[in-house]
Amino acid sequence: MFLSVFDMFKVGIGPSSSHTMGPMVAGARFLDLLRAQPFRVFGLRASLHGSLAFTGVGHATDRATILGLAGFTPADYDADRAEAALARIRETREVAPEGLPPLRFDPARDLAFDYGPALPGHANGLILRGLDPQGDVIVEETYYSIGGGFVLTAAELAGGRATDDGPPVPYPFDTAATMLRMARDSRLSIAEMKRRNELTRRDPAALDAGLRRIWEVMNACIDRGLASDGILPGGLQVKRRAMGIHRSLLAERGLNLTAPHTINDWMSAYAMAVNEENAAGGQVVTAPTNGAAGVVPATIRYWLDHVPGASPRQIPDFLLTAAAIGGLIKYNASISGAECGCQAEVGSASAMAAAGLAAVLGGTPMQVENAAEIALEHHLGMTCDPVRGLVQVPCIERNGLGAIKAVSAASLSMRGDGTHLVPLDAAIETMRQTGEDMHTKYKETSLGGLAVNVPNC
Repeated sequence: MFLSVFDMFKVGIGPSSSHTMGPMVAGARFLDLLRAQPFRVFGLRASLHGSLAFTGVGHATDRATILGLAGFTPADYDADRAEAALARIRETREVAPEGLPPLRFDPARDLAFDYGPALPGHANGLILRGLDPQGDVIVEETYYSIGGGFVLTAAELAGGRATDDGPPVPYPFDTAATMLRMARDSRLSIAEMKRRNELTRRDPAALDAGLRRIWEVMNACIDRGLASDGILPGGLQVKRRAMGIHRSLLAERGLNLTAPHTINDWMSAYAMAVNEENAAGGQVVTAPTNGAAGVVPATIRYWLDHVPGASPRQIPDFLLTAAAIGGLIKYNASISGAECGCQAEVGSASAMAAAGLAAVLGGTPMQVENAAEIALEHHLGMTCDPVRGLVQVPCIERNGLGAIKAVSAASLSMRGDGTHLVPLDAAIETMRQTGEDMHTKYKETSLGGLAVNVPNC
């Protein structure tokens, strides 16, 4: 089993990796399918299903689908160019992706929200169709956005394709137990094993440059969020708070007025800064998703800014360790809120951050695994119930609490020798079972929980 660190951490746009980035990626994949056809396609049609329909407007799923079919991708997204393209598409009622003739596509007519039962493969499904001159379907593909920006066709999902099919890796751990055994036998850290796996796909310079890029985007996102105020889009009138919290924390420094627990406010400010940027449609890194994008960078920033001895040179080890844990969770359960609730998003992110922090604090592989387990265990059962389908309430504050739990979990693990009762594998399996049993209305449909009990009009 191999999931790259660059699969777990993708540079993209807000507000959602599954509902914004995923449909955009699906659109790009469908264009590639059309380019490979021996015949010409004249028009397009798209339908959104399950959670993509129920919370699609709040997550900008319609915009993302349109832009994907126009040739945009999350990694090179340009907001100004996207706005111009959307205006042009609505006026001309056609898209003009590179390598294809102009295609008829009227968003008001050809993009449908289907509020019936979800498609059979996953809660996040969309069907893209190519049309002949008479409007009959001549090409059709079903895509599933399975969380974290990962997109699979129906055939790929049915075939179990969730990892890449590149060359074999030296440490192919697919469970935490196997990971610990390999670490013990090799006398390598989790980060070192993960690095050696990554080097089967890219050279050391490319790996190091990619890891630097991930942290640069994460850190820049924190800084933008800490410097921005105003009201977030979407109609809930949610006020940005990270900048105000940060300013008050800076003002208190050196005044002997700060209680020890105020460190939690620093972590929350860092995390909320990221998720306010995400809610505003800014550039973020999936960690492992957009809805949970604040936890890992907030934990790293806390460590760098507030922990004596922290060094940026260790950030690659943090990210590689976190990605190893995230890969185990995705492979054996899910990182999708629409599939398993927020335990799969913020819970997974907290486990990844706890593991990364324990690693850079000098933890053994057993202590790292213990940190991840503590963080994940204490997110079990968490629902995904965004008010009005927006990644704002409760998502923004929830990232702050996820970072706080991550730091607490790492600290607890470092107080022991790594032995503990509940294995990480058991916590991951419990999360999978809990998500399977969780009612659909609590899995990113905005049909239950806070989404129906908080006035949002």
